[in-house]
Amino acid sequence: MPENTGAKAHGGAGNRAKSTYQDRDKPSQIRFSNISAGKAVADAIRTSLGPKGMDKMIQDAKGDVTITNDGATILKQMQVLHPAAKMLVELSKAQDIEAGDGTTSVVVIAGALLDACSRLLQKGIHPTIISESFQKALDKGIEVLTNMAQPVELSDRETLLNSATTSLNSKVVCQYSSLLSPMSVDAVMKVIDPSTANSVDLRDIKIVKKLGGTIDDCELVEGLVLTQKVANTGVTRVEKAKIGLIQFCLSAPKTDMDNQIVVSDYAQMDRVLREERAYILNLVKQIKKAGCNVLLIQKSILRDALSDLALHFLNKMKIMVVKDIERDDIEFICKTIGTKPVAHIDQFTPDMLGSAELAEEVNLNGSGKLIKITGCTNPGKTVTIVVRGSNKLVLEEAERSIHDALCVIRCLVKKRALIAGGGAPEIELALRLNEYARTLKGMDSYCVRAYGDALEVIPSTLAENAGLNPISTVTELRNRHAQGEKTAGINVRKGGISNILEELVVQPLLVSLSALTLATETVRSILKIDDVVSSV
Repeated sequence: MPENTGAKAHGGAGNRAKSTYQDRDKPSQIRFSNISAGKAVADAIRTSLGPKGMDKMIQDAKGDVTITNDGATILKQMQVLHPAAKMLVELSKAQDIEAGDGTTSVVVIAGALLDACSRLLQKGIHPTIISESFQKALDKGIEVLTNMAQPVELSDRETLLNSATTSLNSKVVCQYSSLLSPMSVDAVMKVIDPSTANSVDLRDIKIVKKLGGTIDDCELVEGLVLTQKVANTGVTRVEKAKIGLIQFCLSAPKTDMDNQIVVSDYAQMDRVLREERAYILNLVKQIKKAGCNVLLIQKSILRDALSDLALHFLNKMKIMVVKDIERDDIEFICKTIGTKPVAHIDQFTPDMLGSAELAEEVNLNGSGKLIKITGCTNPGKTVTIVVRGSNKLVLEEAERSIHDALCVIRCLVKKRALIAGGGAPEIELALRLNEYARTLKGMDSYCVRAYGDALEVIPSTLAENAGLNPISTVTELRNRHAQGEKTAGINVRKGGISNILEELVVQPLLVSLSALTLATETVRSILKIDDVVSSV
């Protein structure tokens, strides 16, 4: 009997030992699963990095197709299920908000750092040590990048154009960069005061998409552009326009509830119609009395914002009418033309009106019409970019490309410094971090070196996507940087290595800084995860 219990106890201890061992093994499994999920996402969009990067065609559940090579857009529309992979989607979203450009690079860097982590973990280095070393490497990297940067003045239009062109070069619309770059620079410069500004509110730059024509037909309009049609065909052009924006309806009032009024004889019916006519005429007269000759009417859900009778009266009084103004556009319209929205007819006074030199409906040679209001007397600092394109896909990609170019210039307004593009800063960082690693002791030195080597993924991917041999290109690039050529980078156009600043390939310092910082933070947080628990 006693032997039996002994055997049991022994077996129990054995089982317990097994189970504890299993538990200890679990964190590393979770870590490797997270890392491989992150690497899979990074590999999926790696091919779309750089000017020679490929585009992705994304089809959603409804069957709509998007063609793009903007990292943030690809990841936003991808169905990502793994929680760690979702972190990389959030990472590219964060980069899009912070810098606006470099959304592909940031995910590719994070993927390379995760790869370095998995190799370090396999060597038995503790995740916390790797995480802290990566932070050290990041601090050193930021210092190196800042020293490499060249200060830039906002008055230096040429430099701003170069950075916008570099951003547009990796897009589908790159052949139109000579048109879109100056447009983006002018748009940003018009909405800020260059001497005092330290950021740009991109809501002041409205991008209006209009199908038809080609990208060559894109234009920058100082004023307001509306895609709605003029409601009354009689008046399509008004000079010395006095513009009113109303949020009430020009139609007969309705009862509050779903009541029914039964009209029993013609005399009553006649009276109802007469009252309606008198009510609407009174509204229209008050609008005319305030001196308004262009009327914008907010979209209404409850009832017709504009009845046929009201339109008839407005037409007689030569007032141009634009209905179905979206609620979201009201703030921009008010800021642009200096008008104030009117919620009730009693407040419709001359001081609520905005004034402009010209309001007219422009015919876009066969592909629809636009309403342009230009020459505002007291304009706010806003501009409108009209984007044209032959089909929906090109139009949407052009809008995303212009948004990226605007963001690049916004980065330069926030932090007025430029660095070279074309993989030059990453190789320089790899070199400097390797030198820095030699000054450190123990595990730190090992991890910092791995961090530096991981950054070489950007130049090697650039070379790969351009059809060059990645190994020989990166080796040659390393050699040039070791000889002190800080701005040597991959020249994708000529297929070799050259001084990238002479080729005018530049990017804002903020894009690289934010990409490095955000990628490192994400990798560190993925490293710290040792278990995934499903909540109820």
